[in-house]
Amino acid sequence: MSKLPPIIHPAALASLRANNDIIIIDASAGSKARYVEQHLAGALFADVNEDLANIGDFAKGGRHPLPDVKQFAQVLQKFGISKNSHVIVYDDKNGGNAAARLWWMLRAIGHEKVQVIDGGFQAAVKAGFPTTNKVATPRTADAYEADAWTLPLSDMAEVEAVAKTAGHLVIDVRDANRYAGLTEPIDTLAGHIPGAVNIPFTENLDAEGFFLPPEKLKAKYSKALANIKSENVIVHCGSGITACHTLLALDYAGLPMAKLYVGSWSEWSRNNKEMVFK
Repeated sequence: MSKLPPIIHPAALASLRANNDIIIIDASAGSKARYVEQHLAGALFADVNEDLANIGDFAKGGRHPLPDVKQFAQVLQKFGISKNSHVIVYDDKNGGNAAARLWWMLRAIGHEKVQVIDGGFQAAVKAGFPTTNKVATPRTADAYEADAWTLPLSDMAEVEAVAKTAGHLVIDVRDANRYAGLTEPIDTLAGHIPGAVNIPFTENLDAEGFFLPPEKLKAKYSKALANIKSENVIVHCGSGITACHTLLALDYAGLPMAKLYVGSWSEWSRNNKEMVFK
């Protein structure tokens, strides 16, 4: 079977509903109360803080550090996800909340049958997918066997060592004002990592909130990466969530996977590291 594209268009969802092995996950940020108010029919709710992170000291791993792989495997079992499940993920911010993060986490344990809804919740509703306020009940599943994160990761020490080194590239996907240090709505200090370049994740989308076509994404990032080897490219954001949006875009474009720096600015800015404030 050929590899599934990481993005699924809303119009394709209706035909998949008859497939009993489809599991839909709502990964929108916020409380479960918002999910209960309205979500795609049959969708389960993934809490970014409880299910997709292991939150502790922000200075050690940032605001949303990855959970232990075994913890994540228990979350997947809770959702009724097995090795053969076709997982469809969405959020209400075009993949910028946590849909891309869950996609990355599943791919990072070797789960290939996972896709993110292009345009997110709003696009699926507009395409006629039914919604409900009924909390879905997950199916029963055996324990999900997973041993390690297998997609490339970086850490604060590596970022510090290579950010200003030729042949390496650190990409900050936050918006331009946060990168420039003009505003910081979440973390304690504004600015960016010295040597990092700014490519906001929102630039992966068109004016309607859909991902750019793969060929356009490929041209955009091929130019930005300038023949730098994928193992020398590190992507980060504020806490390792929206960085996954750009990793998703790279995969959609057919480009090699870059490294994810999960701790991101939330970790860097709390460790007395060198910063740029302009």
